[in-house]
Amino acid sequence: MKLTLLLASWCILNSHATFALTPEERGLEIAKKMEKVNSGFIGEVAEMTMTLIDAYNTEILRKMEGKIKEVKDDGDKSIITFLQPNDVKGTKMLTWSHKTENDDQWLYLPSMKRVKRISSNSKTSSFMGSEFSYEDLGGQSLEKFTYKHLRDEKSEIGNVWVVERYPVNIKESGYLKQVMWIPEKYHASSKVEYYDRKGTLVKTADFLDYQSYVVAGKNIYRPGKIHMKNVQTKKQSIFSWDKRKLGENLLDNHFSQDSLK
Repeated sequence: MKLTLLLASWCILNSHATFALTPEERGLEIAKKMEKVNSGFIGEVAEMTMTLIDAYNTEILRKMEGKIKEVKDDGDKSIITFLQPNDVKGTKMLTWSHKTENDDQWLYLPSMKRVKRISSNSKTSSFMGSEFSYEDLGGQSLEKFTYKHLRDEKSEIGNVWVVERYPVNIKESGYLKQVMWIPEKYHASSKVEYYDRKGTLVKTADFLDYQSYVVAGKNIYRPGKIHMKNVQTKKQSIFSWDKRKLGENLLDNHFSQDSLK
């Protein structure tokens, strides 16, 4: 009888060991959940405001229009058009993100009447004077990172996963790693810390005012605001969304290079 109980206990312990995930496996599992929950939005249109705040709290407002098209078996396509003020009116940024390859990005500058391709060396540069880089606004696909689950935390909205992610192609990224706080309710980040290639914290982003959108019977959460803070320069930038619609069927020609002009 004792031998039977001992064998049963050993089998139970061995079963738990077999199915226990490593931090890397758990991190990847969470990332896959995020991708699955946030897919299926079809297309998105919104009015946007970008607020630039310098170290002395002086603010500059810029109004924009944004469109995103979900692409099957590849990264999404997006275009941002600046509407105000006049010094940036008509400026457009087009992004074709990809799952594994480098994203394609172009910037149209109306003052020069030309389209400028954003090179891989420029992806770490500031987007239009903001604390967001072109890399931040590019594709964030599952395949471009490796992951590590650090811990779980509790918040007022429930369980939060804390996960590190590392760019697969480190030579093409401005970051060594990012640490993400991911509420299980949203399956999307509520906070991200960005560490430069030396491992120094350079920026933090708070993802705020989450709202739920229903597309084909599926709930998808999106933040209404992203507040990026540069901890070294003390500069800040805020992206906020208004009149956002998901489930929009957008034509491919809205995201062509010709559409920039």
